[in-house]
Amino acid sequence: MDWLINIFTDTNSVAHISLLFAIVIFVGVLLGKIKVGGISLGVTFVLFAGILAGHIGFTAPTDILNFIQDFGLILFVFCIGLQVGPGFFESFRKGGVELNLMSCLVILLNIGVMFACYYLFFDTSNPNNLPMMVGTLYGAVTNTPGLGAANEALNSVFPKGGVPQIASGYACAYPLGVLGIITATIAVRYICRINLDGEEAELQQDEEENPHAKPHTMYIRVANSYIAGRTLKQITEFLNHDIVCTRILHNGELSIPNRDTVLEVNDEIHVVCAEADAEAVQAFIGPAIEVNWPEEKDQPMVSRRVIITNPSMNGKTLGTMHFSSMYGVNVTRITRQGMDLFASRNHRFLVGDRIMVVGPEDNVNRVAEIMGNSTKRLNAPNIATIFIGITLGILFGSIPFAIPGMPVPLKLGIAGGPLLIAIFIGRYGYKVHLVTYTTTSANLMLREIGLVLFLASVGIKAGAGFWDTVVQGEGLKYVGTGFLITIIPILIVGPLARLKYHFNYFTIMGMLAGTYTDPPALAYANQVCSKEAPAVGYSTVYPLSMFLRIFTAEIIVIFCCGAA
Repeated sequence: MDWLINIFTDTNSVAHISLLFAIVIFVGVLLGKIKVGGISLGVTFVLFAGILAGHIGFTAPTDILNFIQDFGLILFVFCIGLQVGPGFFESFRKGGVELNLMSCLVILLNIGVMFACYYLFFDTSNPNNLPMMVGTLYGAVTNTPGLGAANEALNSVFPKGGVPQIASGYACAYPLGVLGIITATIAVRYICRINLDGEEAELQQDEEENPHAKPHTMYIRVANSYIAGRTLKQITEFLNHDIVCTRILHNGELSIPNRDTVLEVNDEIHVVCAEADAEAVQAFIGPAIEVNWPEEKDQPMVSRRVIITNPSMNGKTLGTMHFSSMYGVNVTRITRQGMDLFASRNHRFLVGDRIMVVGPEDNVNRVAEIMGNSTKRLNAPNIATIFIGITLGILFGSIPFAIPGMPVPLKLGIAGGPLLIAIFIGRYGYKVHLVTYTTTSANLMLREIGLVLFLASVGIKAGAGFWDTVVQGEGLKYVGTGFLITIIPILIVGPLARLKYHFNYFTIMGMLAGTYTDPPALAYANQVCSKEAPAVGYSTVYPLSMFLRIFTAEIIVIFCCGAA
C-alpha cells in the first residue's frame, strides 16, 4: 500500500498534483449540479471543493499552484474575449447605448457600495480588509474573471509575497450573490407594479406592428416605362429600398433573375420586401397583380441556416455579396458565437457565422455552396490563432503605463491583456488573415477547463487560512456586505430603466443578468418569458460588462490596495 500512500503524500510528484486537481474538479463539478430552489452554483463549486482540500492539507507546491492558476485564467479570459469580440462593437447600436449605460451605472454602484460597506463595517487600519472586500465584490457580482484580474493585480502590488487570499471573500459572497440577483430582479417587478402578461403582450405587439421586420410577398407587372431596359441592380438603386426579386415572367418564359437581368414593360415579377416598403415598390415599378404560374410550386420559398466555412468569405461585407440582386435571396439574421446580430449591409462575415437565408430553394442552395456550409471544415480547431493571440495578449498586458500618483505602473496583466487582444482578434482578425472561429462547444470546453483549473488553484491556496479568516473571523460580515453589493444597484437601476427609459421588464431582466454575467439569472428570465427579449438584453450588455468587470478589478487593486 506504500504506492497509494506516496501518491497522496508526495506533494512534488506529478501523480499527486494531477490526482489533487482531478478530485477537486470532479467533486466541485458534481456538487455544483445540485439545485436548491431551482438554482445551482455550477462549476463555481470547484472553488469550495478546493478550499476544503486546502483546509485538510491536501495541497501542492505553491509554484505549481500559481502556474496552473495563471494559465487557467489566461485560457479562460482569452476564450471569453474570442466569444464576445465579434459582437462587442455591434452592442452599441440603437437601444444598445441606453442599455449599456444602465449596465455601466450598475457596475459603478457595485463598486460604490463595496467602498461604503468597507468604511462603515470594517477596520480600515487592517491592510487585509480592503483586498478581502474586493474579493467579496466579485463574489457578490458572480464574476470569476474579475476575481482573477484582482488576484493577478495583487501580485504586482505585493511583489515580495504576502498576497492576501481574497478568494475567501469571494466564496462568502458568491452563493447569496446568485440568489440576490434573482431576488432583486423580482423585487423590481413589484416596485414598478409590472404585469408579466402585459409585458409579454407588449413584446408580441411590437413584433406584429414593426412593418420593417415583416416580409411582404407580391406579384407586380412592370408598368413604369422609365425602368424598361434597365437592370435589376439599377432599379434597386433607383428605388433605394431593399427588395428581393425571386422570379420573372418574360415573354411567357419563367426564370430566376440576377443583378444583370433587364426588365421590360409588362414583365411579371415576384417580389419580397419589407411590408413598410410595399406601397413605394408598387408606385415605382407597377401595380400588384394576381398570377397563375404553374411552375411556382416547383420552387417553394424556404428559409435555411447556412454556415460560413469558406475562408474566402472571411471579412467580406454583406453589401458586397449582392444576395438580393444576384441570387434572389435575403439574409435576415446572422448568428455569431451564440449571439444574434443585425444583418446590416456593412456587416462583415467571419468563418463560423450562421446566416438565415430566405428565398427560392435553388437559390438558397447556390448561396450555401458559395458560403461553404460544410461542418467538416469547422471541426479542425484553429490552435495557431489561439496561441498567437495569447502570446500577444501576455506581451500587451505586460506593458507598464506609468501614471503620476500611482504606487506602481498600471499593467493590464495576464487577465486584461489577453482579453483585449482576444476582443480585437475576434472582431478584426480577418484583416490579417486570421481565422478566429472556434466551435461553440470547443470554446466552452477551453473556457471551462481554464475556469476549473483557476478555481481549483485559488481554492487550494485559500483553504489553509479559510477557517481562521471566515469562520472564526468576519465571515458573516462578508456575507452580509456581499448581499448589499448585489441587490442595492439592481434596486436603483432596475426602476430607473423602467420608469425613465421605459424598457420592457424582460429586457431589463436580461440586461441585469448580463451586467452580472450571471447565467442562472438569464435562465430564470427565460423561464418566465417566451420571447427573446431577455437573451437580447443579456447579449447586448454582456461584452462591455465583462470587459469592465475585469478592467475595474485591476484599477481598484492598483489604486486603492497599492496606496494602502
